[in-house]
Parts: sequence; structure tokens; C-alpha cells
Amino acid sequence: MTLFDAVQLGEIALGNRIVMAPMTRSRADEDDAPAAIAVEYYRQRASAGLVIAEGAQPSPTGKGYLRTPGIHSDRQIAAWRTVTDAVHAEGGRIVLQIMHVGRIASHLNKAADAETVAPSAIRARGQIFTNSGMADFDEPRALRTDEIPGLIAEFATASRNAIAAGFDGVELHCTSGYLPAQFLSTGTNHRTDGYGGDAHGRIRFVIETLEAMAAAVGAGRVGFRICPGNPFNDLHDDNPAETFGELLAAASPLGLAYLHLIDVKNRQVDSLALAKSVWQGNLILNESLTRDSATQLLEAGTANAFSFGRPFIANPDLVHRFRADAPLAAFNPATLYTPGAEGYTDYPAVEG
Repeated sequence: MTLFDAVQLGEIALGNRIVMAPMTRSRADEDDAPAAIAVEYYRQRASAGLVIAEGAQPSPTGKGYLRTPGIHSDRQIAAWRTVTDAVHAEGGRIVLQIMHVGRIASHLNKAADAETVAPSAIRARGQIFTNSGMADFDEPRALRTDEIPGLIAEFATASRNAIAAGFDGVELHCTSGYLPAQFLSTGTNHRTDGYGGDAHGRIRFVIETLEAMAAAVGAGRVGFRICPGNPFNDLHDDNPAETFGELLAAASPLGLAYLHLIDVKNRQVDSLALAKSVWQGNLILNESLTRDSATQLLEAGTANAFSFGRPFIANPDLVHRFRADAPLAAFNPATLYTPGAEGYTDYPAVEG
């Protein structure tokens, strides 16, 4: 078994086990639709067994960062269709990550009538880039209990929109301090209703959202991404081993396509050991992997597929380079989030 062998993740057939991780690149247009240049960006990387496209907001409320795409308008759906058509024409498979940022937002980046909401009215420490420069995160409004079913329905609608746009599936973003992670974590969820309190209550939003997405497009086309203990965007949980143990135990029977695990080492939890002991489905593993380390993990039966983020930025032909044992190019961090082709579609293939 090698990284270049095919694998089936739920209803999604991958030609190899090398996955392109979702990466925000901040190049959407003024209507929060992927710009025309995104077609070439994703087409260039379609040799990945699976491309996980950058996080897209399910509604205007879910937007946080400047120039990030959505999947809630007809224009956005049509623009994403040009991306998926290009990937499929190259023989690739592509899913869309659904990303609601919750409190990690500024009104300066949102539509005038789009609120910033979260499980609890706790402002995140830190700042976010806007057209006016760096700005403090908004203080969010705490969601009412009666609003939550409607919010979950937004994720289901976004999933249907993604399939209408030609995606092969969807991935729920459950880390990096965004809304699902805010529900999961004790530091951001101080609710006293059924969506807060102990771990059973705090996982409820994520489980109900996964169930709704699965009902909308089929469980075999739904994955989710986690990073237990990740402190990014002012996130804290008192006991991530307990929280994510409960989450994975509840999610395992749903028949989802995969779990996408960012295995960041921390003192509170051994994420990989936890996932291996609780999760019963397919596993995509991520975090600073190389071709050789991924191969060793595959041979050990640790995961079904392996995702690579930044190596795919500067190496659109990463699968070919891995196969040929060719050197990898380094990406330019200064152009990660800048508009235009530079640092986006101008990295050459190894053949030149």
C-alpha cells in the first residue's frame, strides 16, 4: 500500500491518498464568490486524491475574514461550479469546507445587516485584518436557544448548495476557534441551556449540525475537521480529551465520510491516540507531514489518507513531486493572503 493507491472515503472515490488541506487564500471577489482566478488555482492542484476547498461561509453572518468566499447565493454557487468543473475535468475530486467563524469577526468585513454571534457573549482577544487596518474582534451576541435550529439549517442549506455547485462532498470546520469549536469549548461556551454545560451539552451543536448536513446530502459525503486542544483564536477548553472523546463517540455511528484530524501535540490530549481509540470511520491525518512520514504512518495503518497544506501552495504538482522524489519549492508567506495571481497561480510545476 502506498500514498499513490486509490481509497474510498464514504461515497467519495479518491485516486490517491494525498489530500490538499483547506486553506484560506483571501482572493474572493466583492460578492464573496470565488474569483475567476480560483479556477486555475484549484485546477493546477487537481491531481490530489482529494482537494478540500477553502472554508466558505454558510451565510453572511458566518463571514469573518476579508475576501473569503460564501456558498449562500446563486452567484457564489455558479462561481464555485466553474471551479468544480475544472477539477473534475482533470480527473480530481473536490469537497467544500463549510466555515462559520462565530465571534472571530469584525463588522468591518461583513454586510451591514450581518451580526456577529457566538454561543456566549464573550469577545475574543486579538485582532483581525480589515480594509481599514487591524481591528479588534467584535463583541458577539449570544445566540438564543430558539435561534439554533435555524442556524443549523444554514449548514444543511450550504451543504445542498455545495452539491448543486458540483462538489463531491462537504467538510464541517470544527477547529481554529470558529463557531463549532466555540460551542465545544468551556472557555467560549458558558450556556446554561441544552447546548452548554457538560461535554454532552457542548457537543450537541456539532452533532446536530453533522446530522443535518448528512440528511441534506448523504452521510457518505460529509466529513469534519478537528484539532483537540488547539488554542488558536483565543480558544480554551478545560478538558479537550473529555470533550473530543464525547464528540467522536457520538459522531462515529453517523456513517460520515471521514474525520480530518490536525494532530497538534499538546499537554492536555494525545489527539491521534484519542481518535484511534474512539473514532470508527475513515481518518485523514494532518500536521507538518512529509512524504516519508505519511508513508510510514500509512504502512502502520494509522490513517487512510494524509492532508498537506502549505506544500500544496508552492507545489501545485505535489503528487508528481512525491512520486518522482523531486525537491519541493518553498512558498512565499508574504503572498498568502494578497489579491491576484502572485503567490497563487504562478508557482510552476517541476517540469517548468
